[in-house]
Amino acid sequence: MLDGFVPWSSEFTERYRLRGYRQGRTLHDLLLAAADEHGPRTAVVSGPTRLTFTELVRRAAELASGLHRLGIRPGERVVVQLPNRAEFVVLCFALFRLGAVPVMALPGHRRNELVHLCRRAEAVALVVPDRFQGYDFRALAREVRVEVPELKHILVAGEPEELTALASVPCPPIDLAPVDPGEVALLLLSGGTTGLPKLIPRTHDDYAYNALACARALGVDRDSAYLAATPVAHNAALGCPGVLGTLFRGGKAVLAASPSPDEALPLVVEERVTLTTLVPPLVMMWLADPEVLKADLSGLLLQVGSSKFQPEVARRVREGLGCRLTQWYGIGEGLLTHTRLDDPEEVVLHTEGRPLCADDEIRIVDDADRPVPDGEVGELLTRGPYTIRGYFRAPEHNARAFTEDGFFRTGDLVRLRPDGNLVVMGRAKDIIHRGGDKVSAEEVEEHLLSHPQVRDVAVVGLADEMLGERICAYVVADPGAGAGGPGLARLRAYLRERGLASYKAPDQVERVDSFPKTPVGKVDKAALRARGSG
Repeated sequence: MLDGFVPWSSEFTERYRLRGYRQGRTLHDLLLAAADEHGPRTAVVSGPTRLTFTELVRRAAELASGLHRLGIRPGERVVVQLPNRAEFVVLCFALFRLGAVPVMALPGHRRNELVHLCRRAEAVALVVPDRFQGYDFRALAREVRVEVPELKHILVAGEPEELTALASVPCPPIDLAPVDPGEVALLLLSGGTTGLPKLIPRTHDDYAYNALACARALGVDRDSAYLAATPVAHNAALGCPGVLGTLFRGGKAVLAASPSPDEALPLVVEERVTLTTLVPPLVMMWLADPEVLKADLSGLLLQVGSSKFQPEVARRVREGLGCRLTQWYGIGEGLLTHTRLDDPEEVVLHTEGRPLCADDEIRIVDDADRPVPDGEVGELLTRGPYTIRGYFRAPEHNARAFTEDGFFRTGDLVRLRPDGNLVVMGRAKDIIHRGGDKVSAEEVEEHLLSHPQVRDVAVVGLADEMLGERICAYVVADPGAGAGGPGLARLRAYLRERGLASYKAPDQVERVDSFPKTPVGKVDKAALRARGSG
């Protein structure tokens, strides 16, 4: 067992095995099974590259053998920082076959994050592209090597300069030792917007369930085409169902270099994409593009998650894009909830649905870990067959993040409706403490988004000597709003008309053209707070 991994207890391991959540197959085993059934069919599309299932398996086997020849062994960690390209998929399956563990860095990470990841994971290798979106990752890798001399290998997808080309590594397949499905398969990154990311260990067994259960829930099969528009190294586009779940069901994974409509829309049309995953700010981008609004997207299922999706915008998706919609709440640490494909519109627009798995356990508690009354807002705690029991090599943080009986503290505020559907109210840190009152940033945002001159909005709390925190709304105005609005007075009057309590109205409104984003496309509220405090 990998040192630093917190396993499930034997009691829960056996329970989950008996209930079918542990199938005893590695992620690479699942690809082999798909290739046996769908060998000549297209598995991966990336720019001009098209790989069949048979070709994907062969390339992964050759790369696994080459990595073994370099000296990379089972259990060792490899930091993977590749954009949405075929090399990413091939490399991941090669590492899964070898039993080495990919650490899923994001293209937006730079020296501080990569040095942290390499050190925390004690990585033996770093894999980067040559260039991406005008940035030279080879120079970045050289900086990391100076900081982390323990790195044995730097591999480059593309022109390597004086480094090692990833394309030079593959060799004829050799026999490799079998991999235990209970071992750690990959290390995802925590999705917080402050501080350095923590490492989330996902085993072959639990992540296989994660990907396959999501795929079944969304009806993914051999005729499906999934568009990875957000970074494929992120949990949503990787395994919810993402690329992995789609491949395991015999479908086609289409990799987009970016989620911009200019890049994504032609792929949706040409590859007959049936499913894609977007975060709310990216949905806003699509809704603002006239070409997207003109396209026939009736065959597309849009999976939205990762941050609160306001009902006003969800309604615009149904009416403006003409595609089907499913809302998801998900964490890289495990728990997933979602609206079902046959749910009524009210549920799809206003909730994040019900847990994916019958054995997902949830508690909704107050600040003292006491259960809140039915329908009240509290912090979501969870435990289940695909939810981790501890971050990788983080014992002090684990003592705070997990209860003694193994429930994970998500940090998210939710309420449970009588029909069993969850409504996510926001992060605990998105509660603004204004003059003794608690104000939900998400609630204020939902009201402001209904204003006809507001295209997008982000509400944060800023330090204030008198109030403790004041409410600041960063507003992206509709292009037709003009220079005079929507300003503070007009928005406050609008909120009064909607019946919002006066203490919840913004104290400050800032007009912006766009929001800073985290590497996975979420609004970076930490950056907005820093801007407002500067």
